[in-house]
Amino acid sequence: MKKEVLIFISNGYADWEAGYISAELNKPESECKVSTVSLNSDNVKSMGGFTVIPDYNIDSIPSQFEMLILIGGTTWKDNSAITPVIEKCIQDRIPLAAICDATTFLAEHSYLDNIPHTGNSLDYLKKFAPNYKGDANFIEQQTVSSDNIITANGTASLEFTREIMKKLDISPIETIDGWYHFFKNGFYQS
Repeated sequence: MKKEVLIFISNGYADWEAGYISAELNKPESECKVSTVSLNSDNVKSMGGFTVIPDYNIDSIPSQFEMLILIGGTTWKDNSAITPVIEKCIQDRIPLAAICDATTFLAEHSYLDNIPHTGNSLDYLKKFAPNYKGDANFIEQQTVSSDNIITANGTASLEFTREIMKKLDISPIETIDGWYHFFKNGFYQS
């Protein structure tokens, strides 16, 4: 049976931030499968205009899953209902990955205060997450993997995917790094 990875989406989610990782995890040879989760069972529309019917709402999430991925977007201020699922991940040591404004949400709710992390920028977190107290642990990197929480800024879709693939151990490190360099640099280098 394939390991289930949940990707939380809400209206206005940044579809490109989920593109690489969902494609890699859903390959036929992968040991994982991706399922989408939303606040309710209504269709969700991405920033790019894709309409998605979520596989689960937050009340029907399976008790067992391998990782929760939080995708950035325009409506994170309205997503507080996902907090119990985040709490479950932390309590049960289920890996959690957040990118762009999803990291801002984690910062606002004090999940990043005491661990190394990144986000769109330190100034951005201070401005849009007034309860944030993790300045001393902020690292200016595309992604930061700290124990069971991966954070990334909004320009780091490739790096975010690489860290998730490493955390889920879906391929040898050399294969993952080769994948990353291929997509980062392309066929031809100028």
